[in-house]
Amino acid sequence: MHQTHPRTFEELVAEGAAVPTEGWDFSWFEGRATEARPSWRYAESLAGRLAAASAVLDVQTGGGEVLDFALGRAGSAPVLAVATEGWPPNVAKATALLRPRGVPVVAAPEDAPLPFADGAFDLVVSRHPVRPHWDEITRVLEPAGVYFAQHVGPSSVFELVEFFLGPQPEEVRRGRDPERERADAEAAGLEVVELRAERLRMEFHDVAAVVHFLRKVVWMVPGFTVEAYEPQLRELHERIQAEGAFVAHSARHLFVARKPA
Repeated sequence: MHQTHPRTFEELVAEGAAVPTEGWDFSWFEGRATEARPSWRYAESLAGRLAAASAVLDVQTGGGEVLDFALGRAGSAPVLAVATEGWPPNVAKATALLRPRGVPVVAAPEDAPLPFADGAFDLVVSRHPVRPHWDEITRVLEPAGVYFAQHVGPSSVFELVEFFLGPQPEEVRRGRDPERERADAEAAGLEVVELRAERLRMEFHDVAAVVHFLRKVVWMVPGFTVEAYEPQLRELHERIQAEGAFVAHSARHLFVARKPA
């Protein structure tokens, strides 16, 4: 019977370094890494809200995959849907995916004002925004309009971050705190209707998955390259070989807020 030889460290690292990183399609990780999903099922819930909305803005759409999925599930599409994205490779990917649905993608830096008129949308959505700009979200929502989003929470995947970078300061660990975001949203004039937070188990089954993940989610280990972190990657590879999957936990929160009528 033919035996396949175990993949070497060099082969795995080379594979993880070669996979394209555009968009938010994580299908390459199938069988190599797993992440539990939040109980509120964001994309399915979004589909229900899209069916009832008339003008929708998706902020920081990534490659457009989540909005595309939700529009496909929605049954009836909103009259107007538009998306913004700041990273040029994702702008191109999202445009190719969303244009057939009649959804324009506007290239807009994530830290710039939203390029839309006051009160233009009854629904603003976002999945994993780098940082929510509450004043701008409030401004482009019409009275009684809703912000519906899934945010990354504090200390997300920090088991992996700290493996590479060492212990992080408390202020960094507490970044993206949902209660701080609630206060910021309320200060901008929104009423927070729902805020639910969960920590979810992640498993990395080989070092290729870790390399691809850190190349794709660039803010985890800023400036990550295989060359710069070769000793840590080799140590991690040996640990996975000896002990099995590397376990971490992602933090997610569901945010639903309304602009007063």
